[in-house]
Amino acid sequence: MAAGSGRGLAQLAEALGSSEQALRLILSILMGYPFALFQRYFLFQKETYLIHLYNALTGLSIAYFNFGMQFFHSLLCVLIQFLILRLMGRTITAVFTTFLFQMTYLMAGYYFTATEHYDIKWTMPHCVLTLKLIGLAIDYYDGGKDLEFLTPEQRRFAVRGVPTLLEVSGFSYFYGAFMVGPQFSMTDYQKLARGEMTDVQGQRPNSFVPALKRLSLGLFFLVTYTLSSPYISDEYLISDDYMEKPFWFRCGYILIWGKIILYKYVTCWLVTEGVCILVGLGYNGKDQNGKPMWDACANMKVWLYETTPLFTGTIASFNINTNAWVARYIFKRLKFLGNKLLSQALALFFLAIWHGLHSGYLVCFQMELLIVIVERQVINLVRDSPPLSTLASITALQPIFYVLQQANHWMFMGYSLVPFCLFTWDKWMKVFTSPKQTIHTTTLFSLLFLFLVQLCLLILNRASLFTGVQVYLFPWPRVVLHLIIGVALYSQINCATKRKAKKSRVTAKR
Repeated sequence: MAAGSGRGLAQLAEALGSSEQALRLILSILMGYPFALFQRYFLFQKETYLIHLYNALTGLSIAYFNFGMQFFHSLLCVLIQFLILRLMGRTITAVFTTFLFQMTYLMAGYYFTATEHYDIKWTMPHCVLTLKLIGLAIDYYDGGKDLEFLTPEQRRFAVRGVPTLLEVSGFSYFYGAFMVGPQFSMTDYQKLARGEMTDVQGQRPNSFVPALKRLSLGLFFLVTYTLSSPYISDEYLISDDYMEKPFWFRCGYILIWGKIILYKYVTCWLVTEGVCILVGLGYNGKDQNGKPMWDACANMKVWLYETTPLFTGTIASFNINTNAWVARYIFKRLKFLGNKLLSQALALFFLAIWHGLHSGYLVCFQMELLIVIVERQVINLVRDSPPLSTLASITALQPIFYVLQQANHWMFMGYSLVPFCLFTWDKWMKVFTSPKQTIHTTTLFSLLFLFLVQLCLLILNRASLFTGVQVYLFPWPRVVLHLIIGVALYSQINCATKRKAKKSRVTAKR
């Protein structure tokens, strides 16, 4: 029967033009809605062990449905994490042991299952689980400290009690977030189990309509991605046809491709957010007007994502919970280093390797940081230059500026996503080394150009040159770092090109 069911799903996926694993993923996150309805109407404010058991069993069934017996990877890590908490207690040793074990297990999974394409396999939900278990260990450690030594944020998430094995399992396998997130804390999960995540105490949350809105929005993006994917693909970026296209076409294609390719993530996050809202986990208190907010599990700010003309705006609207997790448990915990830039670099490095071991992830995050620096310099330039500020404030010209900003923003966003989506060195390097693809060089030289323009403006405005240089050179040490990376990348490009040419000559001789 299982084999027949598998053949049926394979045939359905083929008819829809999708892979069987992608279809299983979509079905799994949609199954969260009937699961959430059952929990709302039959388990609300029941014994907490029943809720933990229900979440653990439903999550394990989703894991088995997608990955078969490979669900044991997550089960093993959950069991070991529980033992770490119980045997090592609220110690820094437990935190370091958790971090090393969970990250090593995830890295090993990436290494032994790696391919040249993006595959939906057990490591996909496991990376979500890894963050969840590391966060649990840190919050448990904070729970043993006096309140006066904790920040307000740490007090909110600190785990004071001792979680049971069933509680850790329910937290880890919660059906609304097991496959693709979002991240949430153990304290919020405990409130959910006690029936406290509701806008009306003692009653089921009035979250049905907000949940349906997120579901509908997610399905809209799913349809948009499905209809667009036959015409917008990763493979076309490395095809000979794309390489022969003129520069304007290649830039336009990358702009549209970068926008559409992210819709698959937007779809999953919006649908799962709806599940979390429906069951109550998305409750985030009330606003100033007493209206309930349901964005505790929001991973997307859709309106900001679609309308912002800024690169930083897209970052702030995309994968919100994961970025908040990295800020809370990595960046802010590195405060003892006394160097914000170093903390940022280490946080980004962690985020890159958490995504996977392919070189494309590291290059993507390095390029995003580089482009953000350029964007901030442009904003500072316009703000501090009276002529440019006056020009930018002209109402009639603002729609034109907005369109140009959007086009520039998404072209560079798509360009940064090339290594992220193509993964391996030979693929993304093929795009970057193309004679017609000059965006990387343009970005690097834009930094130097902006620096010279800023100095000229300071002189023309009769500002103190020494003071001005101090102000404007403050972010430039990191630019020097990126220039070094760029030179190294350029050197590697030349070497790769020479090796390819030499190989072609040898092949021709044979």
